[in-house]
Amino acid sequence: MKAFLKSFIVLFLIICSGLSAQSLETQIDNLIASKFQPENPGAVFLAVKKGKVVYRKAFGMANLEMNVQMKPESVFEIGSMTKQFTAVAVLMLAEQGKLKLDDEITKFIPDYPTSGNKITVHHLLTHTSGIKDFTSMKAIKDIARQDLSPKELVDFFKNEPIDFKPGEKYKYCNSGYVLLGYIIEMVSGQTYEAFITQHIFKKTRMENTYYASHDKMIKNRVSGYRERDGFINANYISFSIPYASGSILSNVDDLLKWQYAINANTLLNPASTKKAFVNYKLNDGTNIDYGYGWHLEKVKDKIVREHGGSIFGFKSMGVYEPTEQVYVVGLSNCDCNSPTGITKEIASLLID
Repeated sequence: MKAFLKSFIVLFLIICSGLSAQSLETQIDNLIASKFQPENPGAVFLAVKKGKVVYRKAFGMANLEMNVQMKPESVFEIGSMTKQFTAVAVLMLAEQGKLKLDDEITKFIPDYPTSGNKITVHHLLTHTSGIKDFTSMKAIKDIARQDLSPKELVDFFKNEPIDFKPGEKYKYCNSGYVLLGYIIEMVSGQTYEAFITQHIFKKTRMENTYYASHDKMIKNRVSGYRERDGFINANYISFSIPYASGSILSNVDDLLKWQYAINANTLLNPASTKKAFVNYKLNDGTNIDYGYGWHLEKVKDKIVREHGGSIFGFKSMGVYEPTEQVYVVGLSNCDCNSPTGITKEIASLLID
């Protein structure tokens, strides 16, 4: 009788475990299906907890004109998630002694007009430099389709007046990460594309991640859309414009490899990795909820490391909670439909 009862309990627990897993999958399915319809531009979502993939699915269409369905391996433009890679590249060079985080940017760009202010690499990384975000300038429409060198792009915005003195405020700034890309090139002797490809993508075996190009044939690349009286193709932009602030292509599987590489200190020593996730402060001691390339926010009262991206035709979001090792990433191919809310809701489901 005891043996029977024990077997019954074990069987019951197995069944309950299966139902629980099924329930989680169903909950996530319902979250996504409510926003991404089968006939519309779609998305891919991946969720992992403690090294185990608990969800990986594609929804909607990868290409409306060719009637191609989305698949989990699909490759997207990830926009500002690129900033994570730029920040890590800077930290790698700092480890090598090729730059210091408190170096003034005029050490690398002597003719940069700082109006007597001390603007450092740290200020660029934390969006506290006061430099005007070039994407907010009306004249950006005049250069959006042009292939510019990093220097030409810097020259486009460098003479704009600063918004505030360095360290006084936090204001999200793509210009800062453009400058970081330019500094990476000058310090390393390689182009930004060559540096991140050799030292990050290849080292982490991210075989479906690229510095974006309109010319290259990229397997599984999806098309981007916007909504205007129905869906239309996304506006064209030269990838030299978002540059080190937003020009990477990737998929959810490679972004998981990226997260694992960060966790394992594959690219940086533990002390350098830690610097990426400090909640840095303004001059007056106020926390900015941003490290180097990652926002530091809360989900269910737990600090998460996150960053989203938005570029013509695409939206992205990745969230990592370190104590329970929960990673959720969502990528979509219409700038009308962000995965951010769903990504955070999935993370919330997985965090105890």
